[in-house]
Amino acid sequence: MEKYHQVSKGINFPNNNFYGKYVTQEQLDADYDVEKAVSDFPDYIKEYTRNSEEARRILKNKTVIAYGPTLMERLTVYPAKESGAPVFIFIHGGYWKIGLGDDYDFVAMGASNANFTVVIVNYELAPKVNIPEMVRQIRSSIGWTSQNISKFNGDPERIFVGGHSAGGHLAAMTATTNWSDYGLPKNTVKGILAVSGLFDLEPVSRTFVQPAIRITADQILSSSPIRLIVSSKIPLIAAWGAQETEAFITQSSDYLEAWKNAGNKGNALIISEANHFSILREFMTEDGLLTKAVIALENENRTTIL
Repeated sequence: MEKYHQVSKGINFPNNNFYGKYVTQEQLDADYDVEKAVSDFPDYIKEYTRNSEEARRILKNKTVIAYGPTLMERLTVYPAKESGAPVFIFIHGGYWKIGLGDDYDFVAMGASNANFTVVIVNYELAPKVNIPEMVRQIRSSIGWTSQNISKFNGDPERIFVGGHSAGGHLAAMTATTNWSDYGLPKNTVKGILAVSGLFDLEPVSRTFVQPAIRITADQILSSSPIRLIVSSKIPLIAAWGAQETEAFITQSSDYLEAWKNAGNKGNALIISEANHFSILREFMTEDGLLTKAVIALENENRTTIL
């Protein structure tokens, strides 16, 4: 079994410092516990389910396909109405341990209306697999998309990747990928939208989620996007809600700052009055702020090509 940090609850640490600004384990856990931070969290999950059912009813021409050998390695494709459309790949969150891509089919609504082919990805979760294996699966899903999406009216030269929460982390990890290992061009991903993501695994490894995820010291170094930034031509939009916890705001703002400090293109999208869960509503319509962010990435890519 992989080793993980063990900490004691309720202890006051010397020099008024436990980890960063946190004095106790409870404070650190509270800042990363987005479910407790949003009092009506269960209502959002019901809303996701209801909206996804509606999306599947409206976007009828969907296909569910395996991109890998295990049952969880599957994705749902919602083809654009016109051929040669840009492609938006979405990766769900859930602290790497809960949720299904099927619960987030509603995310396809806005981009589909904007004539994107949309891909919603499923991947295996902890504790069955660790984070590096999830990263591998997401990369494989993008590899499958690049090689097959033209059959679904998608343009493999215009692939954009987005994710929410833990999915934001996995989306950011695609920027570290050597796509030649997949027989693909190095610029396979043309833009990244990371929504309310987690980009440094070290503080996460000290929280209540650690027993399920079992983040190791090696994984902190190999799977923390903020520690792996290099010069890149990929434009990044880091989005978060103004009502997120301080920990999640810091994770996104620090990652964006580091990305830009490396000379890369990056922009912040701070959505007022949005919390960690309500922010996803901005994917549901063509004029939603997150849909507009995906369109902005596509527009920038088109301008760069021209």
